[in-house]
Amino acid sequence: MSFVYSPPDEPLRIVHHDSTIVIADKPAGLLSVPGRGDDRTDCLIERIRGVFPEVLLVHRLDLDTSGVMVFALTKSAQANLGQQFEKRTTRKIYAARLHGVLAEKEGRVDLPLIVDWPNRPRQHVNFDTGKPAQTDWRVTKRGENETRVRLMPITGRSHQLRVHMAALGHPILGDPLYATGEAADHPRLMLHAESLRIRHPETGVTQTFSVPAPF
Repeated sequence: MSFVYSPPDEPLRIVHHDSTIVIADKPAGLLSVPGRGDDRTDCLIERIRGVFPEVLLVHRLDLDTSGVMVFALTKSAQANLGQQFEKRTTRKIYAARLHGVLAEKEGRVDLPLIVDWPNRPRQHVNFDTGKPAQTDWRVTKRGENETRVRLMPITGRSHQLRVHMAALGHPILGDPLYATGEAADHPRLMLHAESLRIRHPETGVTQTFSVPAPF
């Protein structure tokens, strides 16, 4: 099960928009798209639809994760951006606070992941049936029993950053699925999609959109 937040009361935050794309800052605790049930209809894409009725989905962020998302305003832009994500030509950087102190300065986690069916939506490392998953990480600050890092996913598996950090022995603070004890005892998941680099689907110009972490 996922962490239970009250629906965010925050106003819609549009970072950028033009004739083909919308960049928004998703708050933690808000779904990217509608969930199952009448009580899970509030989500970022529906809020954006109130301003841009033609909005189309390109990718998602977990309920518990905040940060930068791109949406398309035309079918051709949606297809173009979808190809960029599929071919891994986008660059995503996340900010996270981890439990414990990482000794090394940087590294890569290369562990295959697959859904843990008896415990859905949890994912787990499985060398037999898991799909390849790689995450680069770099320490930006060390504190008392915690480490702030930047995470650069190479692949885009479900819960990848969360499982990979837990596999290092340093779960993301506030993670209701992969952290325990004091590591889980935080008001939110300390994971934020800080920047997203894409090639603009209309102009072809490479652009980076950023929103600082709120923690």
